[in-house]
Amino acid sequence: MHFLYLMGISGALAQHLPSDKKATPETQRLYSNLQRLAQKGVMFGHQDDLAYGVGWQYEEGRSDVKSVVGEYPAVFGWDLGHLERGDSVNLDNVPFSKMRQYIQEVYARGGVNTISWHLNNPYNGKTAWDTTMTIRHILAGGKPKRTYKRWLNTVADFMKSLKGPNGEAVPVIFRPFHEHTGSWFWWGKQACTPEEYKQLWQYTVKRLQKKKVHNLLYAYSTDVFPTKEEYLERYPSDEIVDLVGFDTYHRDHSPAGDSAFIANTRRMLSILQNVGQEHQKLTAITETGLEQIPSPDWWTRVLLPSVKGFHLTYVLLWRNGRPDHYYAPYPGQVSAENFRQFFQDNQLWFEKKTAAENLYK
Repeated sequence: MHFLYLMGISGALAQHLPSDKKATPETQRLYSNLQRLAQKGVMFGHQDDLAYGVGWQYEEGRSDVKSVVGEYPAVFGWDLGHLERGDSVNLDNVPFSKMRQYIQEVYARGGVNTISWHLNNPYNGKTAWDTTMTIRHILAGGKPKRTYKRWLNTVADFMKSLKGPNGEAVPVIFRPFHEHTGSWFWWGKQACTPEEYKQLWQYTVKRLQKKKVHNLLYAYSTDVFPTKEEYLERYPSDEIVDLVGFDTYHRDHSPAGDSAFIANTRRMLSILQNVGQEHQKLTAITETGLEQIPSPDWWTRVLLPSVKGFHLTYVLLWRNGRPDHYYAPYPGQVSAENFRQFFQDNQLWFEKKTAAENLYK
């Protein structure tokens, strides 16, 4: 299924397909439609939005975002961390059975799902935040590779268990080994060479496809970066990537910090837009936010100016995990009224407008 990909400001046209040549029809249509939709607006996303919020968890139909603006996000983020251990809940205590249910609900309503994976270290069994040099041991074979291969089989089974109303596989944007330009994960830049990182990516994608997983679009997602060269230093190849993005958190809440965040985000988005055009990939801010959102007008004064004018697929806010750790407003939160103004901006797409685009048809 070919389609015309609009090359942003250049106006040039080219034919393009998802990286997986055996991608399911629904996955191909999603990719095609996301390319088209990026020319119209930016989808708003939120991590674990249906699972819990500030002061509640696992209440059917509930969402902090919906409680504030009357509508769900367009994009829903999930994480598979601890699936590899055989646990029944992920590292944020979301039951995988509920996660599957939520993913299927989002798909049925016309929204988009993206999944990250904070997997444990297959070399020593420690957490994702263990920075032991590990990838070289996986690539060398032996027990670490057997462990990782077994874990990938578990992920493959989960991805294949995601079914739509007619038994079709639910498409997912899969974002493995993220923030690798930082050094806090075992796949970070201080724990492996660029070539080792690329080889791990390539092995991961090939293994999932060998297990007949064809409902994934693959996202390459860095942390903040200074240059295009550094952004692409560990890029695994056009043949196995569908979306390019980055994570950026607003940590210095001050007048100078606000201005710096806007300027730095726009600088990186300019690079990202160029990369997306050159490599014909979707683009996104894959994680962002200001913890506890203490600024009453952060949404329209900081986040919106950061993304205005860019052809992004989505921007995803991190989770509302605790009363002291949340990134989207809830009713009564100091920025809730401003979030309603943000919601009304024509560039922002939540679930209703997104669903009307029939992304899977």
